[in-house]
Amino acid sequence: MIIGIGIDVVHVHRMEHWYAVPGLLERYFHPDELSALRSKGSSIYLSLAARFAAKEAFGKALGTGLAGIVLKDIMVVNRHNGRPEIAVFGTAARALEKSGAEKAHVSLTHEQDNAIALVILEAEERRNTYERR
Repeated sequence: MIIGIGIDVVHVHRMEHWYAVPGLLERYFHPDELSALRSKGSSIYLSLAARFAAKEAFGKALGTGLAGIVLKDIMVVNRHNGRPEIAVFGTAARALEKSGAEKAHVSLTHEQDNAIALVILEAEERRNTYERR
């Protein structure tokens, strides 16, 4: 059962600016996320933009926005085959649990000036605990 869907777009130039401001990336991205991205070379801005869009899309999928969520508590990781996944910690994990969702699916895309992320929150189908008469 789908609990929520969120989508967001981020302009890559925004991440180029953030990259130049000391400490700003560390405010919004998990340390492991930044460590993995620093090896991307010139495509780091595309990856940062896509991951930031995923954080924003996650808040939209919750239906509550990102109020009360520390953004670095939402981390996009890539599986061995490159497939992105969302890992949540602390404030984001509590918000996900409160929503009733059990899993977050994410899709990322980027090209030239823009990055887009789509997040779908899912829970197992719930069955009625009563019988209809």
